[in-house]
Amino acid sequence: MTLRVDVLTLFPDAIRQYAGTSVLGRAHERGVFDLFVHDFRDATTDAHRSVDDTPFGGGAGMVLRPEPIVATIEATPGLARPVLALSASGRTFNHDVATELSELEGFTLLCGRYEGFDQRVLDLVVDDEISLGDFVLAGGELAALCVLESVVRLLPGALGNEDSRVEETFANGLLEYPQYTKPAEFRGLEVPEVLRSGDHARIARWRLAQSLRRTIERRSDLIERRGGLSDGERAVLEEFPALDDPAHNG
Repeated sequence: MTLRVDVLTLFPDAIRQYAGTSVLGRAHERGVFDLFVHDFRDATTDAHRSVDDTPFGGGAGMVLRPEPIVATIEATPGLARPVLALSASGRTFNHDVATELSELEGFTLLCGRYEGFDQRVLDLVVDDEISLGDFVLAGGELAALCVLESVVRLLPGALGNEDSRVEETFANGLLEYPQYTKPAEFRGLEVPEVLRSGDHARIARWRLAQSLRRTIERRSDLIERRGGLSDGERAVLEEFPALDDPAHNG
């Protein structure tokens, strides 16, 4: 099944250009997903192609008008549902939400600008709101691309190595283990011996230990969400010392 993604934006070129590169570009060529980008300024009816106006009740900034957005959504044949507004007040986007979206037949991302959407847009045509986190962007385009890439890379055929989807950060509720490549020694720092041993079972245990330790130190909330450590995980942590331990080569 090919995932359909629609994006409504005032900057369609920004979406198309990035979506044509790297992982997204290759996945699109393989037919993993279809991307439809809509400039909702095209649905305006005035000479100035206005999409925003001052807020009722006063206040700083401008608000996106409902007419062009609603008209675009209602007039686009086959527009994917659900429609997701990228908004600071939405639920926080994370790996679980990305997985949820990757299991759909499609979805639509609505990019905001200025002070946000007229509430009637959210009431009439939006199914859910998503936020990347507790910070503010000038618009929703960067957020849309983050959502798009994190969802697409979960789809079968999107990555050259399907194991990458399983082993990368958050896939199993943990941060990813540290990675190394050649040379084996650089400025006095050596690649841990275990990674050069050829013992794949031992390497797998070492990587799990480092993932666990890194998650405990940096994102203990993820460990709590998993229900704490299992006896097996505690055993792997005891088997391999921390990387900053003199015996870290394992």
